[in-house]
Amino acid sequence: MTGSNLTAVTPTVLIPVKGFSYAKGRLADRLSEQARSELARSMATRVVQAAGSLPLRIVCNDREVEAWARALGAKVLQIAADGLNPAVSAAVAALEAAAGPADSPGHVLIAHADLPLADTLTGLAESGTVTIVPDRHLDGTNVLSLPLGTGFQFRYGPGSFTAHCEEAMRCGLDLRVRRIAALAVDVDTPDDLDAAGLSLPVAADAS
Repeated sequence: MTGSNLTAVTPTVLIPVKGFSYAKGRLADRLSEQARSELARSMATRVVQAAGSLPLRIVCNDREVEAWARALGAKVLQIAADGLNPAVSAAVAALEAAAGPADSPGHVLIAHADLPLADTLTGLAESGTVTIVPDRHLDGTNVLSLPLGTGFQFRYGPGSFTAHCEEAMRCGLDLRVRRIAALAVDVDTPDDLDAAGLSLPVAADAS
């Protein structure tokens, strides 16, 4: 469902990034540890670039990731929380607290850091609306945009696309689903690598 008079708003982009050195373990049969780390860094850099001029925070709890983010000129939101849902919830709460009671609560856009084809994150935030860009399987939530201050509960994990659609309805918010090819491919498995069509190093770990 969609709202009838959608008004574009400027969101703050949150990109949760875990340590590059232990990212993408499910690709171990295809890529060396170094190659997986380089892939994770490259994909995260592309997502940062896709944010363009939008206000941006890298959500992390890793010194290497923090150094990488600052080298790109990105601001860092340090969140000491285990798991994606607690980290995103804490980051969003920090944005809400920073806005202050007298200010408009604003809007947030959460983008996964493993979108190798991402080109732009602009145009995905609309007033009073939850916008979801699902993965290519219509299972996960690759990009999620929503108003702050609504009590929205994040439900990342298997089936998160449906769960987030249900959560938008629970909160009484308009819902818009955007199927965008450049944002639909995330990389967790060897099949995802093939779908992305990436040119990757093939060196194996030294034994």
